[in-house]
Amino acid sequence: MKQPVDDKIREIAAKTAEKSPVEFVHAEISGTVRNLTIRIFIDKDPGVTHEDCAAFSREFENLLEAEDIAALSYILEVSSPGVERGLYSQEDYVKFTGHSAKVKTNTAIDGQRNFRGRIIGVENDEIIFEDKTKGRVKFSYSNVAKANLEIDLEEELKRS
Repeated sequence: MKQPVDDKIREIAAKTAEKSPVEFVHAEISGTVRNLTIRIFIDKDPGVTHEDCAAFSREFENLLEAEDIAALSYILEVSSPGVERGLYSQEDYVKFTGHSAKVKTNTAIDGQRNFRGRIIGVENDEIIFEDKTKGRVKFSYSNVAKANLEIDLEEELKRS
């Protein structure tokens, strides 16, 4: 039963975002159907405010109640994904082309599974990445185990 509940929660979070000025980034659901923790990450330009999180939370809970799964016992946390946000979809790689990132792949590419560098682009299902040690590499989006943006301190200091 857990998987259908997870899917429904993500669907409701996406519907909630459609009704607001924020983007639904990701949801993490943990615990059991009797005691869930629901973490929802939202984003917008120039950044998410406390008011955005509160408004999203209220609307999400209204929709959750309307779907009749609100009888679940849950803790809801709504927040920004942060500056080193996770990359959860192929569209995220397109959106953050040119940004620094860390990527861990499921299978090794030329003996390496962990990459740090810059997202160059996306071609079909492949992510093009400029790794700091290996140079330019390509890997399938389906091969990504985990990825997130990374703050490049040198670059940030140059901007200051």
